[in-house]
Amino acid sequence: MTYLLLVAGLVGLFFGGEFLVKGAVGIARRFGLSPLVIGLTVVGFGTSSPELLVSLQAAFAGSPAIALGNVVGSNIANVLLILGLTAAIAPVGLAFGRLRRDLAVMVGATVALWLAILGGTLARPEAAALAVALVIYLWVAIRGTGAPETAGGEVGGDTGTGAGETPTEGPAPALGRSVLVTLAGFVVLLVSARLLVTSATTIARDLGFSEAVIGLTVVAVGTSLPELATSVVAAMRRQGDIAVGNVLGSNIFNILCILGITGMIAPMQADARFATLDLPIALGVALLVVAASLALGRLGRLAGLGFLGGYAAYVVSMATA
Repeated sequence: MTYLLLVAGLVGLFFGGEFLVKGAVGIARRFGLSPLVIGLTVVGFGTSSPELLVSLQAAFAGSPAIALGNVVGSNIANVLLILGLTAAIAPVGLAFGRLRRDLAVMVGATVALWLAILGGTLARPEAAALAVALVIYLWVAIRGTGAPETAGGEVGGDTGTGAGETPTEGPAPALGRSVLVTLAGFVVLLVSARLLVTSATTIARDLGFSEAVIGLTVVAVGTSLPELATSVVAAMRRQGDIAVGNVLGSNIFNILCILGITGMIAPMQADARFATLDLPIALGVALLVVAASLALGRLGRLAGLGFLGGYAAYVVSMATA
């Protein structure tokens, strides 16, 4: 039965991602928001909702290693696994001029979390500061929205949009329909992620893994599957801005929103390994995206495969530690 729930969660995540992309693009077109901003806000928050639910439940259950590992591990997976797989499907645009604010916030949030847990605890004042930073970021991101951009070119960079109709072609769908489709995607993603995380955690514990390792790998990947499904669907539909915005926005939400809310409700102890190993890795991964944006302006298929290889090495090191 546990394995059937695992499969059901995977299938549900894919269809939830499909609904979310369609609805989010429709909203973007109706309000004149760029797909990048929608990915950074609506989609980023929606696909981060499983992390919020799991982290809150873990904190209340007295399992802070799972709560913190869920967020840190998800951020690592978002870049190496999800962005890597997305780029392997279709090259992704990473124009630094357009992403510098969001890249800076992602790196800054990672550094802030690292500094906050150096003392071994994520206390309420630090958590509240993270939440306030999120409000400021959202205000700046939405206030700075310009005219909508064509996301198809961003997926393929200089290679073009590819054949087939994209979601940005034709008349914009009705706003009510887009909102309902987006909400349906959120609900399907949330339920499916919960099914997958519950079953995967049961399997991992049966195999004897520690809570920290479970949080950093099994739970992190499980709660990141909405981002994975959404970004892969966006890549296949030539919506590169949605895919990139989803990853960056999710990483920002994971730290500022999820740990901000969780830490204010239930301050948590942080295992020493997070400050000495996992957060430095998360910071290095964030800086890797910045370097790719500055040096390349895009993430091609070869670089995407390199990201996937890096994530495979990280998971193997966790499993053998």
